[in-house]
Amino acid sequence: MRRSFLFTLAGALLYVSVGSAQQYPILDAVANKVIAKYQGSTCEQLWQKKAAKTPPSAEEQKVIALLKSDPQMQQAFINKVAAPIANKMFDCGLIP
Repeated sequence: MRRSFLFTLAGALLYVSVGSAQQYPILDAVANKVIAKYQGSTCEQLWQKKAAKTPPSAEEQKVIALLKSDPQMQQAFINKVAAPIANKMFDCGLIP
């Protein structure tokens, strides 16, 4: 019984993750770009960017506005990028 429960739970999680990928294909591309940007940056580059406090580009402003207008899309984006970004920032000492 326990094995069937775990199998059902795994199937449900897979369905939800595939469903969100199909629902927001552009969001997935943007999220992957953001993740790659953080993972491809050195800690020094991230420190410099934080110190510079540069405003978001026009493209970034459009994405931010889109995410603010759609709470479900915003949640899907945050769920996708949060862990990789937080891990990189933690590794670089940007967060305690």
